[in-house]
Amino acid sequence: MTPALPLVLLGLVDAAFSGFRAYAGRDARVRKHRANLRAGLRGLAVGAVLLLIPVSTATLRLLTAADPRHAYETLAAGGLGYLLPLTVYATAVLLSLAAYFLLPFRASTLAMVIGLGPLTLLRPLALAGACLGSLLNGGGWASLLVGVLAAAAVLAVEPAVHRRWYRRIR
Repeated sequence: MTPALPLVLLGLVDAAFSGFRAYAGRDARVRKHRANLRAGLRGLAVGAVLLLIPVSTATLRLLTAADPRHAYETLAAGGLGYLLPLTVYATAVLLSLAAYFLLPFRASTLAMVIGLGPLTLLRPLALAGACLGSLLNGGGWASLLVGVLAAAAVLAVEPAVHRRWYRRIR
């Protein structure tokens, strides 16, 4: 199994949440479902474009390799090593989101404060762990390069969306 599809899907979901985070707190209206959806779609669009960089890098590596089969195997091993720390991180985020949506108001607020807040701050460390996992799982330097480019891409979504659409507070 190739880890490419789960990694791309995880990156796109993260990009949508990044778009939402870029917008969150910028609008004092009570009903802002459309604005939240629009912010998520903006993040998704920016993330899709930025994730073309690591995808293109991996594709270029496969097309220029002397032994494409070996290059594919090392990229796949690196991808699995990259996916493991992100799966642990995504599980923690999903549990915090479930607590936020399913628990009563006070408990859901607590879940937000002790779960989602710190987890957002830990995103760069989770991505650094994923890059290290890519290298340690036998992915080699090409997988590390693809992983670093993917990490930079997903970390750039929120500032890019903020700078483009949400610089001013309404």
